[in-house]
Amino acid sequence: MKNFAFVFLIFYSLNINANDLNVYGFGIYDIKFDGSDDKSTNDFRYERRFDKTILDIGPEDDNFFFLKPFIGLQYTGDSASYFLTGIYLEDNLGQLFKGEQTNMIFTPSIGFGYYDNGSGKNLGNDLQFRTTLELSYKLKNENRVGISIGHISNANLGDKN
Repeated sequence: MKNFAFVFLIFYSLNINANDLNVYGFGIYDIKFDGSDDKSTNDFRYERRFDKTILDIGPEDDNFFFLKPFIGLQYTGDSASYFLTGIYLEDNLGQLFKGEQTNMIFTPSIGFGYYDNGSGKNLGNDLQFRTTLELSYKLKNENRVGISIGHISNANLGDKN
């Protein structure tokens, strides 16, 4: 109950700035595409993406190069948890390919954080890195629906990777 109250407080308090983006994700954790031992479980993900540029490395009119921070957490059906922070960037795919805005948004991100395997998969180290690619569609009310794929790795810092 304490954990639920803490998470609820975070969600509630983070709604103060309307320009930031709350991202909720539900999916499958530990999918194997090579046919090896499948220990997949359900996955819940929350991210708070801040609309504050921390590094602008591109031309002023191209938002693809505006790196912005995020914080997040993931929790699996096997009680594994991952608390992370990192950077993301967004690009409007219409702007990128056609030169005009559309509702399709591409969002790659990279982050690092603390992983606790609970009763789930042992990733070999508490420090983990995550890369994610996301494709989303912006609705008329500014909400988004999308799909993402990510990879979590300890970058060979632990016993196994």
